[in-house]
Amino acid sequence: MRRHTGLILALDETDVGQAMAVARSVHDLVDAIKINWPLVLAGGPETITHLSEMVPVICDFKIADIPNTNRLIVEQAVDRGASGVIVHGFPGRDSIQAAVDAANDAEVFVVTEMSHPGGEMFTAPAAEAIAMLAVECGAKGIIAPATRPERIAAMRRLVGDLLILSPGVGAQGGSALQALRAGSDHVIVGRTISGADDPRAAAEAILRSMSD
Repeated sequence: MRRHTGLILALDETDVGQAMAVARSVHDLVDAIKINWPLVLAGGPETITHLSEMVPVICDFKIADIPNTNRLIVEQAVDRGASGVIVHGFPGRDSIQAAVDAANDAEVFVVTEMSHPGGEMFTAPAAEAIAMLAVECGAKGIIAPATRPERIAAMRRLVGDLLILSPGVGAQGGSALQALRAGSDHVIVGRTISGADDPRAAAEAILRSMSD
């Protein structure tokens, strides 16, 4: 995934037609589109392929299983055109490594802590250890919350040059500019764009805020 604008669109949708329309309207403004289980379950795995014809696709499957199952899921996502896959780090080193090994040329991003308030209960206390596992296993980057910029800064000190992708901008209250200043490479924005009357105008507004 190349960095052009620093913006990633999260398509947390179940209406496949609407999702594709939003993707078409903003694909040239974003570095990637992140999709999750709701859209894949609604539209089938071929949704990955269709979107990947426009823009790099990151499958936010938050894979959290034993190594063999992680491997199988990553292989299926990549075979359908995914450029990246998001995995949880808490299952441990062998599960992360299995995902990285299965990805081949695709990129694996490891969740260090979740962006919602509940993320502070269990993922945040283990975030530093998970971040170091991501480095040691050869992941491309980590997921750190835009809702808590100080945590992004802490993760940046640990992971060096690894990419940091930060969700939680917009509807969850995170600021794109604060996340970038704290050390994020890309911010992830979902409903603020996809739910707007004019998704392209909403994306352009976010990009203007990032340029500050």
